[in-house]
Amino acid sequence: MGTRFKLLSAAVALGSLLLCGQALAKPTCANGVIKVGAVSTITGVADFSEVPKATKAEFDQINAKGGIDGCKIEYTIEDDKGDPQAAAQAARDLIDNKGVVAMVGSASLLDCTVNAMTYQRRNVLAIQGLGVDSACFNSPSISPVNVGPFTLSTAMAYYASQTLKVKKMCAFFIIIGGTQEAYKKALTDWEKITGHKLHMLDLTVPIQGDLTPYLIKARDGGCDAVVNNGVEPNVVQWVKTADAQKITGINWLFLAPAYTEGVAKALAGSKQPIYAGTEWEPYTEAGSPANQQWIATMKAANRPLTAFSQGGYLAANVFVDVIKGINGPVTHESVAKALRGMTKAAKYPLAGSPWIFGGAKTHTPMRSTKVMKLVDGTWKVETPQWVVLPNL
Repeated sequence: MGTRFKLLSAAVALGSLLLCGQALAKPTCANGVIKVGAVSTITGVADFSEVPKATKAEFDQINAKGGIDGCKIEYTIEDDKGDPQAAAQAARDLIDNKGVVAMVGSASLLDCTVNAMTYQRRNVLAIQGLGVDSACFNSPSISPVNVGPFTLSTAMAYYASQTLKVKKMCAFFIIIGGTQEAYKKALTDWEKITGHKLHMLDLTVPIQGDLTPYLIKARDGGCDAVVNNGVEPNVVQWVKTADAQKITGINWLFLAPAYTEGVAKALAGSKQPIYAGTEWEPYTEAGSPANQQWIATMKAANRPLTAFSQGGYLAANVFVDVIKGINGPVTHESVAKALRGMTKAAKYPLAGSPWIFGGAKTHTPMRSTKVMKLVDGTWKVETPQWVVLPNL
């Protein structure tokens, strides 16, 4: 009994020392500030400002509570205006002049394409709040907290074949910039996962113009499901064209940009089977426990409850957790080391997949969606459980 007691006491003492060591491991910062930046498209052809504004709302709450171990987060949002030169200048300004330790909550049409190599060379890594272009998911220096249009295309096709049991899967995509190969790969991934073959692929859908020929092509080609990557106005036009042509028997599968109140209102009278994938917990589900902290933060900051704000909020949470694990000065080197050194993914209520940075050459950690169905002008949760893509 005496020996066992001594061994137990020694184990307890060792555990206490380890816990004390962990408690002493705290981040420190010069002048009480951690500088963070974001490059986002705010003016020009698109406005993704809700993403970094939500990141700021979370940082502001943390600062109001004393910061991270006394370190306040100084957050600078720069507008790339959808212009490559402006995007490059914004990144250089944040790194060279502002001295940011990381990019957090960015949402841009071209930040990843323009700046991924800069982030890699300067060792200033990016936790993207909304990855838009394919470079966001194919860089060693960027890891988005969203599923993204390419993986989501795979997931929606997977849902259709596995749950809706469709036999003739078709895809009609709008191609902007260098996204063609990424969309092709998304469908190839679906074929590898399911063992099925795509029935029809059309990569010529216009951003604007008459969609009738494409709807007729899908109908006459025998498609029983179509994956489409249109944004809100494209989705509305697509479905209204299907109604005008009296097309029936095709499941319409859209990506996250279709999941809006505007689409629901515009298509309230349609009887077409309309589905949309989410990138996070459905934002319209106010009663979901997964949404409660995000809702509270957005309401406190007087920010709207949108899917975009979910991404910004989640990116902020990821960054804060990474900083809390740093022992000593928070610099772009220590942040990059912490991010690249991640070996265990972190789980968050808003997301169906755990997030990780790590040392991989590319980062697509999010592989889950919840599917929404439009019923009489209201989005309903079709899959209460996450649809999770199997690993290839």
